Amino acid sequence: MDPFTHFLLGYLITFGIWGPDQIQYVVAGALAGGLPDADIVFFPLARRFPGLRHRGLSHSIVGVTVIAIVGVFAVPPLLGTVLGPSFASGSPVFFFVALEAGGLSHVLLDSMDHWSIPPFAPFSQREYHLDADRIMNLGAMIFTVASYAALIYEGGRVPRWMWVGTSWLLLAMVVAYFVVRLTGRWRVGVAVRREGFAWVVPQANPFEYLFAEERRTDTSLSLRVARYHLLRGYRRAPRSITIALPSSPSGPVRDRADALARSYGPALEESWVLRETHRFGEAADGEGGYDVFWYSLEFAIFGRAAGVVAHVDAATGAVTVRSKWRVPSAGAL
Repeated sequence: MDPFTHFLLGYLITFGIWGPDQIQYVVAGALAGGLPDADIVFFPLARRFPGLRHRGLSHSIVGVTVIAIVGVFAVPPLLGTVLGPSFASGSPVFFFVALEAGGLSHVLLDSMDHWSIPPFAPFSQREYHLDADRIMNLGAMIFTVASYAALIYEGGRVPRWMWVGTSWLLLAMVVAYFVVRLTGRWRVGVAVRREGFAWVVPQANPFEYLFAEERRTDTSLSLRVARYHLLRGYRRAPRSITIALPSSPSGPVRDRADALARSYGPALEESWVLRETHRFGEAADGEGGYDVFWYSLEFAIFGRAAGVVAHVDAATGAVTVRSKWRVPSAGAL
């Protein structure tokens, strides 16, 4: 999620703990909501020290606790300098709890999508993800922008009770979001196992999910995808493709499946999005060959998906590729 959403969640959670009368802890919690992403400053060292990578040690309970301990000494003076002496006063224990709560809210929110985090690092490098929401969720972005607009506009313009009421209302909406998303993910987890799929890809609509599966052998790759509604079941019949591995490097292209096979490797080389996410492909007859679209099942918005458009020459098997956002013609998304 974007840092502004993390700041907002840290603010709302600590507001729920302390309310409006001890606002210094709320501001500290909001700041802590974004601090785990400060690990990007260690990017040059991440190859040598993997724990310093983004969404590494800083996104663990230990990492958040270390940040909170350091923050107890650094954050109050910072707040006092920027916002006034009253923001620097208070209990070190309460500042620690606020910083810990804000940091853990960051870890929780990041674990909601498919990008993994190691919550128990450095003791265990096992990574977890809930697959309960998408990293690119337009609804969450709109909520964040609207929340900031309301809170900033109300500052000094409306009675204090109205500003307090807005904060409580936003907190209630966040709690409802987590309840709906996590409950839906639990229910769809039962369905995905029953239907024989391997992965769940949540959608902007909390009641809809994509099911995905990949089966690989020494000679073939099979991909299967289906759109599933928690209340209505499949929105359309599951789709599947099977391609030969490894594909022929050159020569005449036999059919669409062969075009998919020959473009698969170049498409992965062209786009890190395809390499890092669940994917699907479709091929159609084109001028002098076949037009193929390999696309991510996770990077999609308004029906358009991030992927790679490839053209496979029918006579020579030559493949040309380019990254592109496009609507899958078969409407899988």
